[in-house]
Amino acid sequence: MTGFEQNDLLTTLRAKEAELAAGLGKRDGLAVQAEADLFDEIQDAIDRAVLVQNLDRSSAMLREVRGAVMRIRNGEYGRCEACGEEIGRKRIAALPWAALCVRCQEQADTESATQARLGN
Repeated sequence: MTGFEQNDLLTTLRAKEAELAAGLGKRDGLAVQAEADLFDEIQDAIDRAVLVQNLDRSSAMLREVRGAVMRIRNGEYGRCEACGEEIGRKRIAALPWAALCVRCQEQADTESATQARLGN
């Protein structure tokens, strides 16, 4: 990967990092309010649960983006953290923060789904 390509990716990653960080600062809807209606309380609880789930996802993605920035700085960017093989250009173009090649990501997803089904 050329220096120009790395600078372009770093710019993309920094923009995504700023977007995610700004989104994580918005926590409207987390406040618990007493409602007169039980159904309103239930809806508020559901809305809060969805918001927390979205914040968790954004936090995880922000960690991935920051990890990619560190890999660029350390000269480790573009290599799969699991097998050490080069991550394909199409994958890098689609997910510049990808730390795993497609094969290793599929394996990690399968293992994660299995653990979720088993309740671990």
